[in-house]
Amino acid sequence: MKLNRRLLAQVRAATRTLMRKGPAGTGAVIQEAMKNATAMQRAAMRDMAVTMPAPFLGRDILPGKFVDGSYANEAGSRDYKLYVPSSYTGEPVALLVMLHGCTQDPEDFAKGTGMNALAEEMAFLVLYPAQSKQANPSRCWNWFNEIDQQRGQGEPSIIAGMTNAVMARHAVDASQVYVAGLSAGGAMATIMGTLYPELYAAVGVHSGLPFASASDLPSALAAMKGEFRRSQAPDRSLPIIVFHGDQDTTVHPSNGEELVAQVARGLPRRPAVEPGRVPDGHAYTRTVHRHHDGTVHAEHWVVHGAGHAWFGGNALGSYTDGRGPDASREMLRFFRTRR
Repeated sequence: MKLNRRLLAQVRAATRTLMRKGPAGTGAVIQEAMKNATAMQRAAMRDMAVTMPAPFLGRDILPGKFVDGSYANEAGSRDYKLYVPSSYTGEPVALLVMLHGCTQDPEDFAKGTGMNALAEEMAFLVLYPAQSKQANPSRCWNWFNEIDQQRGQGEPSIIAGMTNAVMARHAVDASQVYVAGLSAGGAMATIMGTLYPELYAAVGVHSGLPFASASDLPSALAAMKGEFRRSQAPDRSLPIIVFHGDQDTTVHPSNGEELVAQVARGLPRRPAVEPGRVPDGHAYTRTVHRHHDGTVHAEHWVVHGAGHAWFGGNALGSYTDGRGPDASREMLRFFRTRR
């Protein structure tokens, strides 16, 4: 609790200072908040002396290939990293698109989530689009711009085009393409799944925001505090798994609640609520929404006492909390049931 209060005070002070200076570039205030969150989180992780499992110590020990690439269309260009596991032989495999958060990059995000090690274990490709500093000085995906909330426009068109380009160059099972992200990347993953339901079979959102919950920087700051606008999202409710810490002071946990409420509208059954606890780690509540036939459509994981960090992640990456639950593995478990 002391860490959360200190972080909240620092974020509020930084926000007031930057807003007094006038427009500081898109994402400047968000960047300051995320920098403070990173510093506090890393200090906490050092204090806990987290022990990291060997498979997550870095990509250099993995036998697969982590290759560079780029994609461009009328909306602009972005670089990317693609992890190809050593077991890939040209037979169709699943593809997971991973969208990093503010101040992160593909290498950092791969280390923090451990997704490349899981790709080795389960044999799938992982695509990490990279936001550029030219598009956003803080490397945030511009989820709060209206142009970037439209199909065929802005960053959604770039990410979708990049996904299709990778599918054209590698053997990918088109029924097993998924998108996930953290924070700003989680908000963009929501946008991608909403706008391109024929491309992505399911969505994973970690500490993110609902579809079109803001339209500019001031409304983005409000949404991050839980004062989001309730948009008229297209009636395309994809399967989704959501993780959020109930002590998140960067993106208020009500964003996760609203996101799940949006996709669960019209589901016939009352959700099942399943409490749990990671041994020597966080307690959590998992809420499961099902269709008439019992098929799971949405999962909402609220992690108690946790902040703005990828749960079960590696401290070598930013915004991670090794006390679990293992968000990466749980997302993959959810995705593998959806085609």
